[in-house]
Amino acid sequence: MAFSTGGRINTNISAQQAYSALNAISREHGIHQLRLATGKRINSASDDPSGYVISKKMDARMRAMSSAVDNVGDAQSVYGVAEGGYQTIADILVTIKEKQARAANGAMGDNELEAIASEINSLASEIDDIASTTKFNGVALLSSSYSVNFQVGESSSETLSVNFTADVSSTTLLTVAAGSVTSVNIADLSVDTALNAVNAAIGDIGANVNRLTIKESNLTTAITNTEAAKSRIMDADVAKEQIQVSKLQILQQTSTAQLAQANSAPQNFLALFR
Repeated sequence: MAFSTGGRINTNISAQQAYSALNAISREHGIHQLRLATGKRINSASDDPSGYVISKKMDARMRAMSSAVDNVGDAQSVYGVAEGGYQTIADILVTIKEKQARAANGAMGDNELEAIASEINSLASEIDDIASTTKFNGVALLSSSYSVNFQVGESSSETLSVNFTADVSSTTLLTVAAGSVTSVNIADLSVDTALNAVNAAIGDIGANVNRLTIKESNLTTAITNTEAAKSRIMDADVAKEQIQVSKLQILQQTSTAQLAQANSAPQNFLALFR
């Protein structure tokens, strides 16, 4: 660093050096003030290029995982709607089983058996109605083969297939279509097999909902941990920044005083001309 004795007044080296130091201090002071104002250590890529890139990657990960959490919630909703339909059908099948057992009473006359058959036909029709009206976003879940993939992780390859392959129409479940049950074929209704199929489907839904709950918990934990890692990179240490600002404010004052002294120093040589 160059120094001047002050005897050459055409160029004031001391003043220039004091001015340069004041500019550098003011620039650094502005950086720390911005960090305090925004709460961020990195406000532009120039502050920390590698840290900026890493934080942006973390931000992308968190947003992808947040979307995955929403997807998990939608998948749980689909399962919830389907489970409600299956449970109602299971209750109807239990009622049909009860009617079937009642019809096996040898004391029943033809009129009583026809009445039971008519009631079973009504219940079978209700099964078909439930199958056709159990929908999610306008798509039937039980009346046809439903199979949809949900992204349940950060990567597009992390998917979960939600499907309901069990056909719950009255014909498939009871082997007799709604409206075709008579006093003659009541005993032929495959109610036990139907109950087993529907209960198995409900059990599968419960297992998959538990799996989704675990995935949701893992995603939430991963988001929190990633957010913490990003915070260590991006966020400013307010206490440390305030210490730096206080130090730089003092240096600004001393630099300003030195600049004033350096500017007035050449005037001392005017005494030589008296």
